[in-house]
Amino acid sequence: MDFDSLFNAQIDTLKEEGNYRIFAELERKCGAFPRAKSHDADCPDEVTVWCSNDYLGMGQHPDVIKSMQDAVGENGCGAGGTRNISGTNHQHKLLETELADLHGKDAALLFTSGYVSNWAALSTLGSRLPDAVILSDELNHASMIEGIRHSRANKVIWKHNDPEDLDRKLAALPSNATKIVAFESVYSMDGDICPMKEIVEVAEKHGAMTYLDEVHAVGMYGPRGGGVSEREGLADRITLIEGTLGKAFGVMGGYITGSEAMCDFIRSFSSGFIFTTALPPAVAAAARTSIQHLKRSDTERHRQRIQVARLRKRLDDMGIPHLDNPSHIIPVMIKDPVKCRMLADILMQDYGIYVQPINYPTVPKGTERLRFTPGPLHSDADIEHLVQALATLWKQCAIAHQVA
Repeated sequence: MDFDSLFNAQIDTLKEEGNYRIFAELERKCGAFPRAKSHDADCPDEVTVWCSNDYLGMGQHPDVIKSMQDAVGENGCGAGGTRNISGTNHQHKLLETELADLHGKDAALLFTSGYVSNWAALSTLGSRLPDAVILSDELNHASMIEGIRHSRANKVIWKHNDPEDLDRKLAALPSNATKIVAFESVYSMDGDICPMKEIVEVAEKHGAMTYLDEVHAVGMYGPRGGGVSEREGLADRITLIEGTLGKAFGVMGGYITGSEAMCDFIRSFSSGFIFTTALPPAVAAAARTSIQHLKRSDTERHRQRIQVARLRKRLDDMGIPHLDNPSHIIPVMIKDPVKCRMLADILMQDYGIYVQPINYPTVPKGTERLRFTPGPLHSDADIEHLVQALATLWKQCAIAHQVA
């Protein structure tokens, strides 16, 4: 059998639909973020990155870089094994203590990525708790969906950010069910923020565990960067807070925080934790430095908020449609996969602006978009260059000047 023909047939379908992903080959320029060197022959040698999840540029912060360099000198490159077999380094324990403190919890547990932490934690909770039912917001991330699926627990989907629908669905469950309410704080594609207080109150009313994904909020919100749950004063009422080290903290890895018993439970039963090599100690050291910095410094968050507001205003001035939301994520709506890809290519090739098109299945068909994440290191001139380029392309491509 010609297996390659089977593979290529489905890839060709993706290309025809405009949903085939093309990766930009870049080199981040240390100390020059958001500038990057491009290795695409059709693009300028230097481009400005507008879609990074390194929201605050902490991956380029000199203290974070030095911390990683020092740890490599002291510990070498890799962890040398799984956490269970020779791979638990002192840097891992220090970082877990730092993360527990960040969220006001008793304990934390590190994973190799935010995807893995969601997949591993939800699959373990759902599979091992008696008569578990996981109630999942309908727009939860793919990692949460995969974790729930893998758990084989009963699943109930509730309407996005709708506490009343959650209340009805919790009330319909049998009294013996172990109820787990899974939701996010900041939803990364639309940039909306959940009504957290109302969701927590509904969960408490029904005796449900709350599982909160704060990956797009940690470092960004709250006086110490503890996320929306810290900003709203709700962290102590949430059973499990999950986060990432690969976005605002600028490194890589994922984690969960909660009670000692819960973290030990997931440590002891989660295959996604037990059977994978631990994070390099240098990565853990750099992440801890980044977290410590953002606990005491609001400079990066303040500057980032200014630049987000500036870009939104200039987009409004030019009539460029973007979703109105209270977060740092600015989705500019294109609503056509082919045009979305074309606009991204022209921005990169003609203007040195890198933004990745967001198409199906990441977002529903007909809601394709360019997703911009302004950071504290984007200059006013960067913003003006972006807005003028978008305004020019809007006229050339005849895209509607409205969101709805």
